[in-house]
Amino acid sequence: MGSKFLLHLLLCAVLVLLSVSLSQGEDAYKYYTWTVTYGTLSPLGSPQQVILINGQFPGPQLDLVTNDNVVLNLVNKLDEPFLLTWNGIKQRKNSWQDGVLGTNCPVPPNSNYTYKFQAKDQIGTYTYFPSTSLHKAAGGFGGLNVYHRSVIPVPYPYPDGDFTLLVGDWYKINHKALRESLDSGKSLAFPDGLLINGQTHTTVNGDQGKTYMFRISNVGMSTSINFRIQGHTLKLVEIEGSHIVQNVYDTLDVHVGQSAAVLVTLNQPPKDYYIVASTRFSKKILTATAVLHYSNSNSPASGPLPSPPIHQYHWSVKQARTYRWNLTANAARPNPQGSYHYGKITPTKTIVLSNSASLINGKLRYTVNKVSYVNPDTPLKLADYFNIPGIYSVDSIQSLPSDNTPTSVATSVVPTSLHDFIEVVFQNNENTMQSWHLDGYDFWVVGYGFGQWTPAKRRTYNLVDALTRHTAQVYPNAWTSILVSLDNQGMWNLRSAVWERQYLGQQLYLRVWTSERSLANEYDIPNNVLLCGKAVGHNNP
Repeated sequence: MGSKFLLHLLLCAVLVLLSVSLSQGEDAYKYYTWTVTYGTLSPLGSPQQVILINGQFPGPQLDLVTNDNVVLNLVNKLDEPFLLTWNGIKQRKNSWQDGVLGTNCPVPPNSNYTYKFQAKDQIGTYTYFPSTSLHKAAGGFGGLNVYHRSVIPVPYPYPDGDFTLLVGDWYKINHKALRESLDSGKSLAFPDGLLINGQTHTTVNGDQGKTYMFRISNVGMSTSINFRIQGHTLKLVEIEGSHIVQNVYDTLDVHVGQSAAVLVTLNQPPKDYYIVASTRFSKKILTATAVLHYSNSNSPASGPLPSPPIHQYHWSVKQARTYRWNLTANAARPNPQGSYHYGKITPTKTIVLSNSASLINGKLRYTVNKVSYVNPDTPLKLADYFNIPGIYSVDSIQSLPSDNTPTSVATSVVPTSLHDFIEVVFQNNENTMQSWHLDGYDFWVVGYGFGQWTPAKRRTYNLVDALTRHTAQVYPNAWTSILVSLDNQGMWNLRSAVWERQYLGQQLYLRVWTSERSLANEYDIPNNVLLCGKAVGHNNP
């Protein structure tokens, strides 16, 4: 009897230790120290100042597993305040860590701040980049990949390797000079070049017969890109955390701020092949190339570069409409993606947002429903917490655009309630591509169309298997509609991913709020919070 009891105790102890081991492995804490400095490199052939993280350009790749906890000490050695934002990480209940000027005071020069956040219930391909002072034009960006937990399968054979490709347009001009140009009321010129992982030429190595995942992100300032690999097809399997129906493409359009993951099988004769990215919808075509090198190759890449699509906007819209949610696949959690029937929920509110360029006080500004956003000295999140009045306005932006509204500047916040389900329509009446990003969420992209959106356009919505993502493109003289389930309390930035437009006012914040203060809805203010503006002097927690 005693031996059985001891055996039972031993088994319980083993199970407890196993449980602790698994939880530590699956919900691990990962610690980093990143030091931000200037450096001199020649991405386009001539020396220029860039922003380095731990001496790297692009910055270090952040590889996480679902539910990993990140503790990242950011040390700012620049001569300007600095912030990083985590593009696509939802920061569940934790907009305190979002890293934008509406939620965080920037880290002063020769100072530091420790971010603490969790990749809660997420998988997928993401990025990080500086949100302050046009620093993004100098670097400071990098890849952020969230891999699945061992207990959650992915809907494709596990690849033999994984490559992150950060593609983006680039200027030879110093970011401070670019900023001065914008501050003076002038638009930026077309970029000088296109980079892949900070270079115009790089090499990716693989073995013949094996299949690799290529994680492609557009980290540029303004231009859509098209991506292709000579002699190889691209099986699209994931977009910004959504497992999608696995169609095969020859080329992919990736718009500013967006990410996608494709599987590529090295099934061609052993040689080297061109990897090509080029700008889309631009009079001048910028191109960057890399090389896919078969390990048993003795032949360099040769022949003409694979061509981009001949057709423009309508071709791109048609491709975008082929992206469909894989309803039976798991995402980061065990339940299938399609178990949430978003199309059967009636929105509590519709917001139509129209972008435009305007002259305000003789200078170029970009507006949303005729209002151009200005950053206050005090983050909105701190103003909310400390009940500091006069920092932002909840009635400056109307839910529908009006031609009769005069242009103005304001710190615009749209009030919403926790657990609202809203419809947002991005109306683009300009002749340029737009790209819109929402922090704290992903959303269902249910419709694209040309011309003016009207309620009748809802008949064209995909209410069954639209994918979720964090950044949606809007074509010229066209509209894009999204549905958002507001289940994440906080202050969340809705912005143009075209960085000139964001810098000059094409953004706002959603205040997702409930009067019930509960840790089930939102975490407490961090004990290391930085205070600035009118929050200075308020008691830290």
